[in-house]
Amino acid sequence: MKYHLVALFTVFVWGTTFVSTKVLLASFSPLWILLIRFAIGFCALCPIRPHILRLEQRKHELLFAAAGLSGIAAYYLLENVALVFTTATAVGIIVAAAPLFTGILSALLGNRSALNWRFFCGFALAMGGLLVVSAGTGNEDSIATFGSFSLFGDLLALLAALVWAVYSILVKRIAEAGYETVASTKRIFFWGLVLIVPATLLFGGPLPSEETLLDWQNAANLLFLGLLASAACFATWGASVKHLGPTVSTTYIYLVPAITATASVLILGEPMNLLIVTGLAMTIAGLLLSQHDSGGQPS
Repeated sequence: MKYHLVALFTVFVWGTTFVSTKVLLASFSPLWILLIRFAIGFCALCPIRPHILRLEQRKHELLFAAAGLSGIAAYYLLENVALVFTTATAVGIIVAAAPLFTGILSALLGNRSALNWRFFCGFALAMGGLLVVSAGTGNEDSIATFGSFSLFGDLLALLAALVWAVYSILVKRIAEAGYETVASTKRIFFWGLVLIVPATLLFGGPLPSEETLLDWQNAANLLFLGLLASAACFATWGASVKHLGPTVSTTYIYLVPAITATASVLILGEPMNLLIVTGLAMTIAGLLLSQHDSGGQPS
């Protein structure tokens, strides 16, 4: 029960990060948000685990590098850019497809226990829900065209969900190798920053001004993303994956759409129409169906 509560806390915080990032995009480029966020997170973890993690095998460095590339650099860049083109509500709902991709990747790696008729019916229902959400968050012609810009953002969010599934599998492998959660998280952050720093300097645009950084709203959102959503929640997520497994842990992500949608309406004033509500219901129903076995319990 303890680690189920840890997973629940983690996804509750992550459900609000889409709104926080959307606010920051008014002042920062997606890459600068990414760099500042994880630089804060890495600095916060250093005093907690000041020593360099000793690897049991040199090849394990590839696991940490791949986790940094997927879960830090690729996932959050895709998410941040997606938020430029579509709403926080849409991104929050679409990335909830991560459990479905985790199940598929686990099956490709040999664990086919979750692939049954419930999984495939749930997958189809959830994907249909994502299309409905895309229509609901597009422009005036979204029902016919799904809105070209909105659709591009939605596709980026879907790709981010796939990347997160890869990250969850890698974190499980790292945990199975016997590495402690916080120290592992710090090393993953390091590899993420190794990839993010040059990309930001080359393509992130001008360095944010001191006035922009010290603006109370920007500073509060950056600290929230860096300290709580990154440093704390990546550690709690790693603990959840270690003790519950990647498939069970990612099941909790089905709560993210409801959390994000509520926060987006209350804080950002984003629209909530019948199409979005219908798509949200279909996506959550599909996720729940795909994650239940024949006995009706979470797999």
